[in-house]
Amino acid sequence: MRSGKRKQTSNQPELPIEGQAPRKANPSTNGRGEQHIVTEAVETMAHRPFDPKRVAAGLHTRVNRGFLDYASYVIRDRAIPNLADGLKPVQRRILWAMHRTDDGRFTKVANIVGDTMKFHPHGDASIGDALVVLANKRYLIEGQGNFGNIYTGDPAAAPRYIEARLTELARTELFNDEITEFVPSYDGRNKEPVTFPCKLPLTLMLGTEGIAVGLSARILPHNFPELLEAQIAILKKQPFKCLPDFPTGGLMDARDYQDGKGSVKVRARIKYRDDNAVVITELPPGTTTESLTASIEAAVEKGKLKVKSISDFTSESVEIEIKCPSGVDQDQLIDALFAFTDCEVTISSRIVVIKDNRPVELTVSEVLRENTEQLVAVLKRELELREQKLQDELHYRTLERIFIEERLYKAIEKCKTAEAVAAAVHDGFKPFRKELVRELVDADVERLLQVRIRRISLFDINQHREEMERTKADLAETRKHLKNLTKYVIGHLEALLEKYGPQYPRLTTKGSRHEEIDTKAAAFKAFKVAYDRESGYVGYKVSGEEFKLECTKFDKVLLVFKDGTYKVTELPEKLFVGPELFYCGLPDRETVFTCAYTDRKASYLKRFKFGGTILNKAYLCIPEKSRILFFEPGTPKVLYVRYKPAPHQKINQQTCDPSKIEIKSPKTRGRQISIKDISSVTAKPTRGWDEKATTTEIVFA
Repeated sequence: MRSGKRKQTSNQPELPIEGQAPRKANPSTNGRGEQHIVTEAVETMAHRPFDPKRVAAGLHTRVNRGFLDYASYVIRDRAIPNLADGLKPVQRRILWAMHRTDDGRFTKVANIVGDTMKFHPHGDASIGDALVVLANKRYLIEGQGNFGNIYTGDPAAAPRYIEARLTELARTELFNDEITEFVPSYDGRNKEPVTFPCKLPLTLMLGTEGIAVGLSARILPHNFPELLEAQIAILKKQPFKCLPDFPTGGLMDARDYQDGKGSVKVRARIKYRDDNAVVITELPPGTTTESLTASIEAAVEKGKLKVKSISDFTSESVEIEIKCPSGVDQDQLIDALFAFTDCEVTISSRIVVIKDNRPVELTVSEVLRENTEQLVAVLKRELELREQKLQDELHYRTLERIFIEERLYKAIEKCKTAEAVAAAVHDGFKPFRKELVRELVDADVERLLQVRIRRISLFDINQHREEMERTKADLAETRKHLKNLTKYVIGHLEALLEKYGPQYPRLTTKGSRHEEIDTKAAAFKAFKVAYDRESGYVGYKVSGEEFKLECTKFDKVLLVFKDGTYKVTELPEKLFVGPELFYCGLPDRETVFTCAYTDRKASYLKRFKFGGTILNKAYLCIPEKSRILFFEPGTPKVLYVRYKPAPHQKINQQTCDPSKIEIKSPKTRGRQISIKDISSVTAKPTRGWDEKATTTEIVFA
């Protein structure tokens, strides 16, 4: 009878976790896999009552465990870089594969991809793409051939056509097999490093982006020489500050960077050319000449800016020429480019790295301090190994000199067994014990017994002494460095700075303060709103003769109708409003309007400001069942009022001064003009106005 305890088995080996050997497949499955597990579970459940809650709990446990395993794997072993060497696993495996076969010559990228697949279980496409990215960052891999263009966005050639090799910087500062911790590869046939004993601040040098399960990282690249200077400042306990540096250049405003927890604004570098053109010579990060040109064309289509032509002459350097249209100066065009296109981008920074097998969020200063501590530890470990090697070399050279000069090898000529030979050598060195660096061991005896006769016969005591002196000098110098470790590390950084500083100048201009651009002020008035009374349509795609209002994409439009209804709406493309539209203009809270209206009992005049309104909501600026006679922004000097003819009417026309009426709200009734029926109210004398007749001025009560 089977036991009620179920085994969690699988026919696929679990993916390895850094620092652990891969788990072997459970032999109990015997190749039968998940189907066997299900069958076994059904058979087991057949011997006890069915419990839905127990089954649901088991499924929840299995799903939760599987999701957590997957999430931790993606975070640690794919998407997020390790703080120790600043590399993602695929990058580390590429560099390790190149280091294993490095002979200083270029190697086909296809061969490198094949070597890397011994360590990386996710296919060749991701390996090739990651290698191209590393090569374009210039620090660790040197490429030969077409590795794409970071300015135009052109892709790299196929891996079989391009070659790569490690840079000298990578060879000297990234690898040391003697102090590297290794784990078995995913298939157990090879060994790969957990992390490299890196002596460079690669986390901030390279920069990276990674999206994992519920976690993302965006580390901006920084300038290599400036990072070295910051590490020197840390060792000297001085203040420091590091800002990003992008390979495409640009102008950076880093006021909100907040030591890596904020964001930066980066603009394209735009220069004047001739009198009617500007040229873009540097790009913001994350853009290419193609995407930037596309954003400009999209802004032109939307009416946000005007350009005469766009020409892309980019090859080894960026050169996008934009010609200004007539009536637009260069400064206005540049402001519009920054406001409405990808010529200005905002990039957020979030430094998330793997530290001690866990994701943590750090600042730039914290990362640099961690890297500096690691640099000190690695250099100390290398000095200790060098000290040990020099001691061993000094010990062996002393043994060799005594063994040859004192002819100790003569004592082993009569020995017939290996034990007797070893004993004879040990006995021969007893009188010289004080000259030895340490006690004689069996390994030393084996090495002495391998000395060839030619070496003995040609032994040069003077040359041997010179070599001994050099070894002693190197040993003394190594011990001196160990005693003054901080000074030695600073010297190491200064040497790197002197050698590589000129090779990696800053590309992004830092410290510039970008002026905030008012998008509404920078927008071009590319839309002409017109009104066609016959069709009743208003908008910038209406071919009417009334109003013809020039607008920008961001403008709102004020519509006032004869019955006093008004509303503010978005810039209309083609909006039906009917034949009763009385006024169309741009809304402004401070603009004073003059309005004359009649309610069939009397006529009134008022001045008011519209103030704030809700978009697309209808309001009334005169009482209901009234009709507007005159409506105009501003305050006319004189209004000419004509009355309809009536029996016994002596006064047929009058004038009035609107400026004598105070400014109030749209709901104000206003001052009464007259109870007579008014024919027209105009700001200028019109046909029918009698210049010879006596005209009186309306006096408002």
